[in-house]
Amino acid sequence: MSDTIEKIKCLIIGSGPAGYTAAIYAARANMNPVLYQGMQPGGQLTTTNEVENFPGYVDGVTGPEMMVQLQEQAKRFGADIRDGWATKVDFSGDIHKVWINDSIELHCETVIISTGATAKYLGLPSEQHYLNMGGGVSACAVCDGFFYRNQEVVIVGAGDSACEEAHYLSKLCKKVTMLVRSEKFRASKIMEERVRKTENIEILMNHDTVEVLGDSNVVHAIKALNKTTGEVIEIPATGFFVAIGHKPNTDIFKDYITLDETGYIINTPGTSNTNVAGVFVAGDAADHVYRQAITAAGTGCMAALDAERYLASKE
Repeated sequence: MSDTIEKIKCLIIGSGPAGYTAAIYAARANMNPVLYQGMQPGGQLTTTNEVENFPGYVDGVTGPEMMVQLQEQAKRFGADIRDGWATKVDFSGDIHKVWINDSIELHCETVIISTGATAKYLGLPSEQHYLNMGGGVSACAVCDGFFYRNQEVVIVGAGDSACEEAHYLSKLCKKVTMLVRSEKFRASKIMEERVRKTENIEILMNHDTVEVLGDSNVVHAIKALNKTTGEVIEIPATGFFVAIGHKPNTDIFKDYITLDETGYIINTPGTSNTNVAGVFVAGDAADHVYRQAITAAGTGCMAALDAERYLASKE
């Protein structure tokens, strides 16, 4: 425990579009927000090479550049942006206690959780190589599908999200090959039927991804194993989409905040309120449906406004 306890009016845990937007609105409302950026400053967008669907960027922008601009905008209004991440919380009393890096103890009047979610990947070395290169591997068809229009892509997954993303890609791409690792879909029947009826989606059941192939910079094929026959095939593709789920970064809140079965924070519909008064949520920590930068930013705004109203009600 820290020898010195810092008192904070509005603490924002996590960055990204949700956290930085919350910081902008909270700072403009004279709430003196303190934002800790977390283990991945800027969030998932820092791994996105091009962002073309965020309003206002006519020519597009890189994810890291966009996050730097949002951070600087928050700073301009007086937000205190700090390195570090929350390692423990205690929301059992009127004062919300948060520990940073296991050493700094904060007592907060309000807390905005914007810790986001982490996409699950297969963990293949070749997959991680092209993911880190910033092109060829993605966990978001809506974000990156546009870059593969009129090309052939592969998507791995078997749930509703995988089917939805495959169907989305089918409208942009010449061909979509869907790799399902078992003998049946986990998706609802209606979603399964939708992809099965789409002419340019080829479904390969009981197939495992073996390797993402390319020339070190550009993906050109996916190597897959037919688990029934043992045959290894190469599927021509310039893009590889992974749709096997996300894990919300909410573990440290589970003893106090109501989560769903996957770990997403349950908020009061139409608000950013959690089950704990004075604690609010923004972005992908509560959103398992849209998961877009623009929706995250919108909920960041909501959380700051809800926090401001909460503080006003306590005066």
